Amino acid sequence: MRQWLNLSCQGVQLAAALDEAPARSGLLIVSGGNETLSGSHGNMSALAARIAAAGHPVFRYDRRGVGDAAGENGGFETGGADLAAAVAAFRAAAPHMSRLVGFGNCDGASTLALFGADLGIDAFVLANPWVIETLGEMPPAAAIKARYREKLLDPREWLRLLRGGVNIAKVFKGLRAVAAKAPSGGLAERMRTAIAAAPRPIRIVLARRDATALAFADAWGNHSAAHVTIVEIDSNSHSFAKATDAEALTNTLLDALSGS
Repeated sequence: MRQWLNLSCQGVQLAAALDEAPARSGLLIVSGGNETLSGSHGNMSALAARIAAAGHPVFRYDRRGVGDAAGENGGFETGGADLAAAVAAFRAAAPHMSRLVGFGNCDGASTLALFGADLGIDAFVLANPWVIETLGEMPPAAAIKARYREKLLDPREWLRLLRGGVNIAKVFKGLRAVAAKAPSGGLAERMRTAIAAAPRPIRIVLARRDATALAFADAWGNHSAAHVTIVEIDSNSHSFAKATDAEALTNTLLDALSGS
């Protein structure tokens, strides 16, 4: 059964939804971008229903300035207070719950990584975490590199180059983007530090051919930590919209909820 709730964050009313279920481990979903509880964004609603059908309570919310929540939308980097309010409201609404798993996609994952460590969340699932400073008109450098790699292995692209069918100016623009270094102390560095320092189990789920996931994988590099597990799903869908992607993501979340 799904019930609609309101909660307060620094004097501002937020909208929330609770999918009730009896298990003692529950899932808190932090939406990415400006994805809302209601309206056209159905992926997280469907995911919540699947997890609840498996027996686990699920809590979702609109942060300030998004969807049915009041206040101003300051973006994901201002979402720490909203996250704290949601954790408290979830625990109050499901008092039987003893284990809380936080899940976010895109900048929802970044909000969890940056602000969730001190909120009593027991485990994290971070999908395609956002580490890109600005998009501009170019895709992330890691996505450009992956695309160039594909082209270099394709004989038809060499023929296009020899016949003048390749925009050389665009190629050099891409190469400059690849060569550009991430700023010191930027989002990617803060995310690496937050993930490495978190005292809880973390699963990082990456859609293998998604530009945002490629950017995170490039920023993460060869870093490793005993509490961090990388899970790759062979997909180009940022939101895991395909049926096989959704099933793989659901199974990963159920593993995290079971503590396995």
